[in-house]
Amino acid sequence: MKALLTLCLLLSLSTQARAVEVLASIKPLQLIASAITQGGPAPQLLLPPGSSPHDYALRPSDVRKVKQADLVLWVGPELEIFLTRLLENEANSLALLPALNTSAFDMAEHDHEDDHHHHETSAAHNTDKIEITNPDEAESHDHSGQDAHIWLDPHRANAIAELLAARLILLDPRNIDRYQENLAAFQAELKKADASVAAQLAKAKGIGYFVFHDAYGYWESHYQLPSLGHFTVNPARAPGAKTVASIHQALKQSQAVCVFAEPQFQPAVVNAVLRNTKARSAVLDPLATDITPSPNSYFVFMQQLADAMTACLLGSEDPAR
Repeated sequence: MKALLTLCLLLSLSTQARAVEVLASIKPLQLIASAITQGGPAPQLLLPPGSSPHDYALRPSDVRKVKQADLVLWVGPELEIFLTRLLENEANSLALLPALNTSAFDMAEHDHEDDHHHHETSAAHNTDKIEITNPDEAESHDHSGQDAHIWLDPHRANAIAELLAARLILLDPRNIDRYQENLAAFQAELKKADASVAAQLAKAKGIGYFVFHDAYGYWESHYQLPSLGHFTVNPARAPGAKTVASIHQALKQSQAVCVFAEPQFQPAVVNAVLRNTKARSAVLDPLATDITPSPNSYFVFMQQLADAMTACLLGSEDPAR
């Protein structure tokens, strides 16, 4: 009996040792991965919560994590440029933006007519958008003409989940049923969350707002809620006098109701921008800093963004009103 128990323990340890270890570069990707890997090892996170992928510098411990992981989930060189050399031609790399650009992913597979209208609406509105860049500082990142914030589009989040599940099945075919079931559960819940958020945000359509960071193009296009423009402002320092004057003028001309900052922006920066204007301010967190990873955490993330937007735009603490 003791020998049998020992054998079972060894088999269990062997199975655990072969389990696929997933490392996500940023929290939103970890949230999606948490749903697909449910029942196995929880996906790990490379960047500490609150860190910006635009200008992150790898530490030796980070390099070890990347090399030890069975699969590294990242957006691609368009966002995490610091991972490019480390993961170039590596088998454990899953760069999502290049994969989406070259895969069979097509918006036509996901309610083509509605999405076409979303993108047409956004494209038309973009011609009137205001972009204010702080002349006192250099641009801290470059998306090379591509919006790298793909996790903010529910359709692309679905595609990310599919790409991840497919790669995990290749790496761990013994657990194909678990990955397929997890993917199906994620897709079903995503459909419900998307419909709920769309209904909530519909109440705020047509209300003007600005964002500090040009990160929400996919989200705005998907939900037909385009911003009036964005301010390129370094969160670590207050904008210069010329930038503040330009922002004030833009706010007055556009009659914007709300300006959305992000968690890393200091109150002094937000106050400098909003001084002598009637606009409200609120915080959007595109990196899901405070959300605990779980199988449903991506939907919590979606709801958090929707609540923050509607509360500020509608002037109510209760986004359901």
